[in-house]
Amino acid sequence: MSTTENFFDKVYQIARLIPYGRVTSYGAIAKYLGAARSARMVGWAMNNSANQHPEVPAHRVVNRKGILTGKHHFDGTNLMQQLLENEGVVVIENQIQDFDTIFWNPAEEL
Repeated sequence: MSTTENFFDKVYQIARLIPYGRVTSYGAIAKYLGAARSARMVGWAMNNSANQHPEVPAHRVVNRKGILTGKHHFDGTNLMQQLLENEGVVVIENQIQDFDTIFWNPAEEL
């Protein structure tokens, strides 16, 4: 297994722990994994998560400002937003509302 695959697997393990109706950021996952400057790599992992089993709730991972930067990687134009809204998350103009309230920080929760 390559280092990248191993890192991606760790990212998926953390993403699977994000509670229903909560979100985290690429950077928070990277920092938790001891790779604080690897937020972009966490994004790549999310982009490649579609065929993972068990499923990875990639829709719950957003940028540090609560913006749905990965939404173009989901089928359909608003699937990421719809998945979040189905969990009670309010999204207006691609930005999560009350971001600080629903933000899940793995460093504080695990």
